[in-house]
Amino acid sequence: MKKLRSSAASSSQGAVPERFLMRLTAASPTLVSLPVIDLSGGRDEVRRAVLHAGKELGFFQVINHGMPERTMREMEMACSDFFRLPTTDKATLYSEDSEQTNRLLSSTMYRSAASESYACHCLHLACHPVERTKPSWPEKPVRLRPALEDFIIPARSIAMELLRLLCEGIGLQPDYFEGGLTGGDVIINANRYPPCADPNLTLGLPPHCDWNLITVLLQPGYVCGLQVLYNGDWIDVDPIPGALVINFGHQLEIATNGVLRSIEHRTVPNIVVGRTTVAALIMPTMDCVVGPAKELVVEGRSARYRRVAFRDFMHIYNTVGACKESVEEALKI
Repeated sequence: MKKLRSSAASSSQGAVPERFLMRLTAASPTLVSLPVIDLSGGRDEVRRAVLHAGKELGFFQVINHGMPERTMREMEMACSDFFRLPTTDKATLYSEDSEQTNRLLSSTMYRSAASESYACHCLHLACHPVERTKPSWPEKPVRLRPALEDFIIPARSIAMELLRLLCEGIGLQPDYFEGGLTGGDVIINANRYPPCADPNLTLGLPPHCDWNLITVLLQPGYVCGLQVLYNGDWIDVDPIPGALVINFGHQLEIATNGVLRSIEHRTVPNIVVGRTTVAALIMPTMDCVVGPAKELVVEGRSARYRRVAFRDFMHIYNTVGACKESVEEALKI
């Protein structure tokens, strides 16, 4: 299927509501693209590729990752079915309370100081460990719970293996990121971006860095929407059927003392079709204190960030906003 890109063409869907309007910086026509890493390659080769991508971009795509194609499609379809449910079936999940783990929220999730809104709906669920979290998942549609269970386990396994490879590459013990650093809830953010009359006037999500350690993202293989900030330019992430997008969050940059990068990214809507993505966010426990690994604070490279409990980090993140510069300024020593 041909990939669908955003267009400024007119649409029968009507004008973009005023609350969604904002000034945008267009994506660059640069030919830079995310690295695509074949995880079936030799360990040394894969480790070098993952480390290089982590230092350069903090974003890459992986293929031959071990998650069955059927699992990925079932997850995408189940989440799409959820967003198509009648409002009455979803009403009890709606909440703007950030302290509530399982909830459905809409464009107010990243409301800016200018009261702009964003064209996105998000189903936010704690999904690991499965045995503890599953009873709280939505019961409708009926395919959602089995799809979540099948997806979350391999998604977390892929993330943990990538973290082990990174440890090997930067001189940490292979199990450095086990325990509290990855022992928190694995959050699933299923995001639905509806079609937009003029994608040049609004965003699905604003520029932000993820608050967690590492994210495994499932996106449709036929429609563009994710953009990554690279050397001051926004570049499109071309979807690859069967691939997963990996990106690093604030906690990984902090823990590696800036060796690995957390990069701002955003999403843009599409004029033709809606888009559903599913992100698995690997998180520390709330009481885990995250700071630069002592092995990476050496002569000539002092600690760039102060140590802070993840609970306190989230308070900072929710207070200063998702902008990378604001969060880093609050965490500097």
